[in-house]
Amino acid sequence: MQKSLEIYNETNRKLKALAYCGFLSGWDINTEMPPKANHEAELSALSEMSYTLQTSDEYSAAVDDLYAHRDELSDVLKHEIEAAVLSKQKLKKVPMDEYVEYGALLNRFYNVYVEAKNKSDFALALPYYEKVVEFKRKYVLWQQTDELSGYDVLLDEFEKGTSRKQYDEFFALLKEKLVPLIKKINGKKLPFDDSFNKKYYSEEGQKRFQEYLRGVVGFTPDHTVVKESEHPFTSGYGKTDVRITNHFYADNFLSSVYSAIHEMGHGMYEMQVSDEVDKTMSGGGASMAMHESQSRFLENIIGRSKSFWETHFEKLKEIFPENLDGVTANDLYLLSNRAECSLVRTEADELTYSLHIMVRYEIEKWLLNGQIEAKDIPSEWNRLYKEYLGIDVPSDKEGCLQDVHWACGDFGYFPTYALGSAYASQIYHAMQKDLDVAAEIRTGSFSGIEKWLAEKIHRFGASKDPKDILFYATGEEFNPNYYIDYLVGKYSKLYGLDA
Repeated sequence: MQKSLEIYNETNRKLKALAYCGFLSGWDINTEMPPKANHEAELSALSEMSYTLQTSDEYSAAVDDLYAHRDELSDVLKHEIEAAVLSKQKLKKVPMDEYVEYGALLNRFYNVYVEAKNKSDFALALPYYEKVVEFKRKYVLWQQTDELSGYDVLLDEFEKGTSRKQYDEFFALLKEKLVPLIKKINGKKLPFDDSFNKKYYSEEGQKRFQEYLRGVVGFTPDHTVVKESEHPFTSGYGKTDVRITNHFYADNFLSSVYSAIHEMGHGMYEMQVSDEVDKTMSGGGASMAMHESQSRFLENIIGRSKSFWETHFEKLKEIFPENLDGVTANDLYLLSNRAECSLVRTEADELTYSLHIMVRYEIEKWLLNGQIEAKDIPSEWNRLYKEYLGIDVPSDKEGCLQDVHWACGDFGYFPTYALGSAYASQIYHAMQKDLDVAAEIRTGSFSGIEKWLAEKIHRFGASKDPKDILFYATGEEFNPNYYIDYLVGKYSKLYGLDA
């Protein structure tokens, strides 16, 4: 077993180096690289080397040997080996030429996507969407088992143990409990003048407030970087190198505020993985839903709270004194929580957010089972937005091109946003037993909250399954009713309705 462990560690040393190169190239593509630059050959070479290492006979035999002796390993290494066995089995089912070409396709796709979005023309990117869907359909056939088939393969990769059945039941429950409340609220106005929201907010001023928030969250310049990109995201490599991006709109300053807080939630998770785990292949988050639970927790439960704006409004007013003359912290609180059906997912309120996810979930299901084709995405998107949210989609840019995920091949990701939001509510319920969360927010620092999250969730990284981490943090298995109770309670109070 010792020889196998040496082979495993040496191979992972090389894989981590390749992953670092891949991370840097992805960061470059999204933030710095000229639109017409072409490094396809170099990126394909990285993919080939990674594939070859992970599917080599030597590495495969070493992993299998360690798996056979897994009960003799530490808990962290045991979990890591179990994941490695599954990963190499799945990769071996994908032909190397298909694997490399798909990676090259995604690298080419990004700039095409940005151009199509800026021109609001889905047709420009259609050939790429078609190829991605074609690959995903083949991929799920390669990976199907007696337990998993079709779209379930992708859902399980983003959140272990999830399936269409589970998500169908989850979304049906949300519809049953939340849609009646949305209908009650529809057309109701909150008691504040929102004219300040229609004013011009300079990019420079928005960046100043973002820098202020970095300090609040504890994003030290020594280990974090913030850049701009078309679509905000979090990247990085280990707890000492966390990078986020944002996008600024002069006519919608809250967009950048909540994008920043959301991405800092992701970053905080990465930064608080224990040193022991960070050095292994189990660094990073346990799953996408667990990662989204942390970003959605910070963005919504903390960032949209009354305590947050009572504490941080004066700093925003200091930066934009004329725009916010006569405006109160309560006005910002009400603006941040106003419920109304809207076009853009990232700017949706908490109550209607899950409807945006359901649109994407349905389209992904239909694409994977062949019910629709890539060319049908705009029409199906527009139809579902009318059906679910009651609004007409005026353009591809505000419609099916608003998100970058499908251009990155991330089919199966979107449902984790809703699941992560539900996790966040359950985590919040548990946290309140130990902390006065509102009082912690009013200190002007998130340190107490972050310490609790580090102990209960972050320190484990990916060394445990998400369901086990959720149980450890909350003392019970996943219960979506905490999410429903949180939303119904919050919005019934906001709008003066009986819960």
